[in-house]
Amino acid sequence: MHRVFLIVHCMAPTDARGIRLASAAALAALLLASCGRSPPAAAPATPPPPPQYVGAAACAGCHAAEAAAWRASQHAHAMQAAAPGSVLGRFDGRTPKGIPARFSRDASGYVVHTAGRDGRGGDFTVGYSFGIEPLQQYLVPFADGRLQALPYAWDARPAARGGQRWFDLQAGDPASPGEARHWTGPDQNWNYFCADCHSTNLRRNYDAAQDRYATRWSDPAVACEACHGPGSRHLAWARHEPGADDANRGLAVALDERRGVGWSHDAAGGEPRRSQPLAAHREIETCAACHSRRRPLGDDPTPTGRLLDRYEPALLDPGLYYPDGQQQGEVYIYGSFLQSRMYAAGVTCSDCHEPHSGKLRAEGNALCTQCHEAARYDNRAHHLHAAGSAGAQCVDCHMPARTYMQIDPRRDHSLRVPRPDLSLQYGVPNACNSCHRDRGADWAAAAIGQAHGPQRRGYQHFAAALDAARRQAPQAVDQLLALAADAAAPAIARATAVAALNRPGPRSFQALQQAARDADPLLRDAALEAVLSYPPRQRATLALPLADDPVPAVRLKAGHALAAVPDALLDPAQRGVRERAYAAWRASELASAERPESRLNLGGIAAERGEAEEARAQFEAARKLDPRFAPAWADLAGLEQALGHEAQGGAILEQALRQQPGNAMLLHQRGLWLVRNDRLREALEPLRRAAAAEPGNTRYAYVYAVALHAVGQTAPALSLLEQALRGAPGEPELLEAAAAYAREAGQAGKAEEYARRHEAAIRY
Repeated sequence: MHRVFLIVHCMAPTDARGIRLASAAALAALLLASCGRSPPAAAPATPPPPPQYVGAAACAGCHAAEAAAWRASQHAHAMQAAAPGSVLGRFDGRTPKGIPARFSRDASGYVVHTAGRDGRGGDFTVGYSFGIEPLQQYLVPFADGRLQALPYAWDARPAARGGQRWFDLQAGDPASPGEARHWTGPDQNWNYFCADCHSTNLRRNYDAAQDRYATRWSDPAVACEACHGPGSRHLAWARHEPGADDANRGLAVALDERRGVGWSHDAAGGEPRRSQPLAAHREIETCAACHSRRRPLGDDPTPTGRLLDRYEPALLDPGLYYPDGQQQGEVYIYGSFLQSRMYAAGVTCSDCHEPHSGKLRAEGNALCTQCHEAARYDNRAHHLHAAGSAGAQCVDCHMPARTYMQIDPRRDHSLRVPRPDLSLQYGVPNACNSCHRDRGADWAAAAIGQAHGPQRRGYQHFAAALDAARRQAPQAVDQLLALAADAAAPAIARATAVAALNRPGPRSFQALQQAARDADPLLRDAALEAVLSYPPRQRATLALPLADDPVPAVRLKAGHALAAVPDALLDPAQRGVRERAYAAWRASELASAERPESRLNLGGIAAERGEAEEARAQFEAARKLDPRFAPAWADLAGLEQALGHEAQGGAILEQALRQQPGNAMLLHQRGLWLVRNDRLREALEPLRRAAAAEPGNTRYAYVYAVALHAVGQTAPALSLLEQALRGAPGEPELLEAAAAYAREAGQAGKAEEYARRHEAAIRY
């Protein structure tokens, strides 16, 4: 199956009546005791009601300065009802050049005429503006409660910088009606993808039976309680109400980690030092709830100051990050910052950013010289550029920007030293050549080496291991094991290495067991992710102790790992643990029931547990949510085949391929179905097309090569394997087949070399 701050402390006046009542109670108890009688048992204390959201207006009365700063921030304008004061775009009845839409106004408000779900043109009234700078998008409400993001955005930059125009976010790769990426499709759905980070106390309220939403919020934009949590108890504390919660002044999340903290320079090296170690990461993880690439674990948005209570963050995965950890996809800062020396030293977000306005605490290099000595770093000897020039700006070398959504540059927060030498080794970008584009990485590497010496390598040292893992190089497992065990490496890099140890083997499993005991929950979660690929006995060994982990993300992943472990491997108590953990994981997946990926996950586990009807229902639900979601078709066909319904499985694949004739996954599955049904020669064509459509998929190449060999085409099969091995030189099944076919072809030397490499590859 596919798996795809300064807080003013106020003292409340003493309540004399409370003291008198307490004294009277004590006296009564004493008198009763003297008469040989015990006082009546105290009634059990009634737990206080859960904190409630009160809205930003309730906070502004006491926190006027913070509220004023917030009102001018991007957070306050993250989402607004469409109105003249909020809509920046030009709705003047025109159809801008290159935009398949007309923007106008009528009695209903702001109207966009464009192709809808059925592909036909229609008028759609904008309900909300979305964002404010450097671009603004627009949301269209539908009768089923969905808000969908139009692909046409307004460039809010000044005209002198190319702004004040409409542009198409899908220019060059437009989505057609019916595709998930189309503006009416599931991948452009505000309720799931955008709402919880652009609104406060967002409740999606998705009704799976009706496939509709009744989404609600307490503030439409990112307001006070999005970070501080529901404010009713804090409000009660501020009003001195009886029984008010004095802990943290009634605040749900105490963002006080910078209180009384300063930075100085150590006498030896002049490096910044925090006056006291950072004991927790509430502030960073509160920000990370939105400023991270992550998936939700449920539908409760209440902040806790602990990211893994509500979300599971992405690791340094291909497509999101380059192998050296630089940002590649849209990753929203947190995963980058976890890699930095600053994070390790105790720097928090608000050391650089004023949290209410969102503005930097200082401009230019003055921001960095708050902590770093200007005499040591803000000079030509260090940055190699003329004072005041772009190259002399700390952020341009240590936080190079990458542009997303065509016009939105975002700085890499891994705060690394420029490494053009890594560009030469691994093809990653570097800060030097982002400006000096007319020079090569070899020139930049020589310049850095000459100025700072060959040993100045920075803080992040994991590129070799992650690159080897991505290429499936022969030395990958050894390098991953070393990185996983390196306590000096950033935890997110170590966790990425652990998650990549997903090929069952004794050395890898030993490393997973070690990671499962690590103090950092990222490593424990990564160990459980890797063990999903292991046999049931090893899944049980690793996951059972983590079923009661204090971190929700880890507990839920343990439930996933345990879900399909058979009864025979567990005693009665362990079966109870399995079912409890599985139920929690299932509830977490159902909280995202509007996504086909969650339905696929649920169906896959149900199939493993032998619950065929549940599996079929989930795969069907995934198909209905996104008719072009190929894994749902493939897994449904696989389920029918496993149940002995071969004809039905084949019909499902044929239907799917009529809709998506070039989909590699479906072509591969169709080829396998033909092989199982003794139609080997007929299977060659879909297997060939699958391997050609995804040349980096070693499994597709391997199966096609085996099929070629089975019909006597040994030479083409060997050639195909050798081509695949150039991209994945340590892949065991490719090497094993290549050794056998080379031997059969009379190429003894080549066969021996492949056999030697295969032997090395399976020692993990």
